[in-house]
Amino acid sequence: MARSLSTDALAIWHAAVDAVRPGDLLPSHVRSDPRLQQAIASGTRILVVGAGKAGAAMSEALETAIAEQIDKVTGVVNVLADAVRPLRRIRLHAARPPASNHPTADGVAGAEEMLHLLRSAGPDDVAICLLSGGGSALLPAPDGVSLEDKQAVTKLLHACGATIHEMNAVRKHLSRVKGGRLAQAFRGRALFSLIVSDVVGDPLDVIASGPTAADPSTFADALAVLDRYGLRDKTPRGVVEHLENGAAGRVPETLKELPAHVHNVILGNNALSLRAATAKAEQLGYRVVNLGSFVEGESRQVATAVAGVVRGIRANSVPVAPPACVLIGGETTVTLDASPGKGGRNQEFVLAALHKLGEDGMRGVAVLSGGTDGEDGPTDAAGTVADETTWAELRRRGLDVATHLDRHNAYPLFDAVGGLIRTGLTQTNVMDVRIILVR
Repeated sequence: MARSLSTDALAIWHAAVDAVRPGDLLPSHVRSDPRLQQAIASGTRILVVGAGKAGAAMSEALETAIAEQIDKVTGVVNVLADAVRPLRRIRLHAARPPASNHPTADGVAGAEEMLHLLRSAGPDDVAICLLSGGGSALLPAPDGVSLEDKQAVTKLLHACGATIHEMNAVRKHLSRVKGGRLAQAFRGRALFSLIVSDVVGDPLDVIASGPTAADPSTFADALAVLDRYGLRDKTPRGVVEHLENGAAGRVPETLKELPAHVHNVILGNNALSLRAATAKAEQLGYRVVNLGSFVEGESRQVATAVAGVVRGIRANSVPVAPPACVLIGGETTVTLDASPGKGGRNQEFVLAALHKLGEDGMRGVAVLSGGTDGEDGPTDAAGTVADETTWAELRRRGLDVATHLDRHNAYPLFDAVGGLIRTGLTQTNVMDVRIILVR
């Protein structure tokens, strides 16, 4: 029996996720970096801090990789509550619940522990910072504002469709750890940040809001983001006043020049996932077009463009003849209205593609979009996959694609027809991988 297109799409997506698992990436880097090896061997203490959706897996992998020096290790890493488990020397701290992306009081407590640990460093101590996607929300340490006010502005930025760069420009200027300030707390011999990137282009200052990177953004830039989306009047007054004080020079700016003893290393990213997806798709017999890791924009608009690519493949074998696999990385956004339904950017992408292609256009086509972290918006799904059988089931159940799309309500529709991808937390995070198959 021939494999279904959805089965192939899922196999390709899982290959993309497997390629960026910290259990392989981190030990490989430790073995290949002589500077890090020398620092670990000679340091009096090894202080481990960090945050992110891959934090638990990175911590476990680090303990395994430096097992011979494990007695020198002490640390705390902020992770999702579902990822907490006992390790030998690194304490995994539950900083927020799953299916949420907002800072919490628990996250603040963990960040305070990290600051205290780094400030305690002696001249021969070494620090290792483990950073991955989701680190911004998992590493809150409000500066000059309340946690509640920071939560409020974070929610406003998410709802208006601000990019990750814009959100982080604001968050860095409301924090005592972001924008290089975590690195500033450490006065020991060397600090190594090992990073799994979830940001388009892998900018060090944006991943997890750059706690160990120099920050090119300013307080004035943060205010400009609020103005760009008409949020200044909606933002808590304490936040606006803090940013205005910073812009006026009354609050110190974020780190602008990286100290020589701080080293940032990208271990894994979306491009690595797409290379693994390419290899798997070719193994399954598809001609691959990899559109790269720099795709951004509204999910619905990107899906409309992808529908045009599908039609070009079917009608003219352009840019490639069937059987074809189109791979798209990056991360899209969804601008929500006042009362949205339930879903996420990946589910909305697939729903919008279904709507644009229609029943005839989905024949011999599968569309998958999934977050490599296993989370898509405030749901328990990583994303979804749909093919021509999805249409038949939608019609049988009387479910209308356009209505659900207009309400940003993809989750219940795909839940009803069995299209959701539920993996649980994958312990990594390198943005999204979208797979379009055309037979």
